[in-house]
Amino acid sequence: MTTEQELQSLFDKLDRDQDGKVSINELFLSPGLSAIITAETNTNSPQELLVQYDSDEDGSITFEELKEAVDKANNLS
Repeated sequence: MTTEQELQSLFDKLDRDQDGKVSINELFLSPGLSAIITAETNTNSPQELLVQYDSDEDGSITFEELKEAVDKANNLS
């Protein structure tokens, strides 16, 4: 389980261009961090994370979308 603050820190590390979104490319550039994200969201891959939780279908994950994914997986404390 992770806290919202820890999740925000992880998101900020993944968001290399600091545009407020984490793209599939950013997820692949940080395989260790991506592994944490997929574990926290109970998804099998960055692609699955995008398919399931990219609600605006822009090809990236915002912090709110990531938080929702972790909430649904019951891993946010």
